[in-house]
Amino acid sequence: MLLPPPETTDAVARVYKSSQAAQGFVMNLVSAWASRPDVFESFAALRGQLTASASLSKRDQAVLVCAAASQLQDSYCSLAWGKTLAAQAGAAPAAAVLSGSDHAALTARDRALAAWARKVVSDPNSAGPSDITALRGAGLDDRAIFEVTAFIAFRLAFSTVNDALGAIPDWQVADAAPPEVRSAVTYGRPPQTAPAEARPQ
Repeated sequence: MLLPPPETTDAVARVYKSSQAAQGFVMNLVSAWASRPDVFESFAALRGQLTASASLSKRDQAVLVCAAASQLQDSYCSLAWGKTLAAQAGAAPAAAVLSGSDHAALTARDRALAAWARKVVSDPNSAGPSDITALRGAGLDDRAIFEVTAFIAFRLAFSTVNDALGAIPDWQVADAAPPEVRSAVTYGRPPQTAPAEARPQ
């Protein structure tokens, strides 16, 4: 981390405890946000509000995050959500999304979402009517297109804070990802090294 850990207040302890309960460990990215735990919690609640009433499946979300994170060169979210996408679509298709290549198991909807995520991250001003037509052709209505775009923007903001403040992917996140996913993530900050006691004997 590029910033030292903040003083442990009740609010900081709360977000650490929440991460421990959800993941089994305190994620490094939580430390990146711990200077303003109120902002972290509010941001998470806003994302939750969007996804709770959106027509996005878990696979849709994973495709969007993997495409956006890889475009941004964010190794942390690529590893975490690469595991999720592998569970939804298979390890090889997940690696294909992360590397920006194609795979027969990717659906037309997967491809359209990934292309849109990359464009929103890399050059949103280049978006045009043909992009919207492609999304509609993949089954998204106008509300869903807005939801997808907002979801990508939220993820972009989240990744930017993590990366700029030096959040390194946890070794637990890297170890949980399939080998195909780990091999595809050749960019960004390298993961932590697992402590000796956690390595296979």
